[in-house]
Amino acid sequence: MASSGPIEHRAYARVGLFGNPSDVYYGRTISFSLGNFWAGVLLEPSEKLVIQPHPIHDLVEFESIDRLVGRVQNGGFYGGVRLLMAICKIFFNHCVDKGIALHGGNFTLSYDTNIPRQAGLSGSSAIVCATLNCLLDFYKVRHLIKVEIRPNLILNAEKELGIVAGLQDRVTQVYGGLVYMDFSKEHMDKLGHGLYTPMDRSILPPFYLIYAENPSDSGKVHSTVQKRWLDGDPLIISSMEEVANIALQGREALLKKDNDKLAELMNRNFDLRRLMFGDEALGSLNISMVEVARSVGAAAKFTGSGGAVIALCPKGPSQAEDLKVACQKAGFIVQQAVVVSSFLSDEEPKVAASS
Repeated sequence: MASSGPIEHRAYARVGLFGNPSDVYYGRTISFSLGNFWAGVLLEPSEKLVIQPHPIHDLVEFESIDRLVGRVQNGGFYGGVRLLMAICKIFFNHCVDKGIALHGGNFTLSYDTNIPRQAGLSGSSAIVCATLNCLLDFYKVRHLIKVEIRPNLILNAEKELGIVAGLQDRVTQVYGGLVYMDFSKEHMDKLGHGLYTPMDRSILPPFYLIYAENPSDSGKVHSTVQKRWLDGDPLIISSMEEVANIALQGREALLKKDNDKLAELMNRNFDLRRLMFGDEALGSLNISMVEVARSVGAAAKFTGSGGAVIALCPKGPSQAEDLKVACQKAGFIVQQAVVVSSFLSDEEPKVAASS
């Protein structure tokens, strides 16, 4: 039977540390859950099924037309209601396809989020992930939907809405903590998902998150590269293979706690992205964040596809102070990254191992 009480879940922003964006191209990545920002979803049993609009993100009442236009220019046309509806559809269809019976009544879904918009921190998928967790617990079917499959459901919900992305972000938000991911074609074709290996978050050195209050749109970055990759462009193919290999080297450097190597790999990861996508696609503001970090000797790369940057100070606390001063002078927000622990329960690794 379905749960009779309220259910609440959080899903966190994510930082792509190494290998992104190769998750879309049968590559490898390392990411971690970022505790600085999150999305929360509340499910409450109710007589009818209700998707509750957010008072800010789903605003449909304005004082004037210029206020409406200002809201659209700053936040886009869409809020979170469509995300909640999309994952409800994908979840229901998956359960029907797999013969998973859904018993119980209706519910009301509401959400909130403090993840900065368009900052490349995976805010949309955090809302979807938190909603999926609520549905799994409401219908008591968590044990019937393997943990490796859940990122696919989240991604499919976003694809319903025309959001172009890969599995990396959704894996990180489902698993939590620090995760190494292998998306080789062999695994994807055979299993329908990659191989996901949780790592001990205590091996991470301090990282610093840099972002702007009004970031550029991060959704345009994948477009031309994907077509060139499909067309067999040698530069894109070789560069994407190198990006994927950076995740492999990054895993070794993390285990050895070799911060100088980590810094070198982070910088190379960004330089390859810049080579493939070009400055126009990346955006001058995004590039500026990386350059400001590098001006004090810190390593820096995008957390995702742009909008925020993750930085490492291999020389330690004094360099971190220099980084903060440089970012503040440039008008960027900087804060130490908080790494969330793994979300996997004692039962869920067993579910994962049964695939």
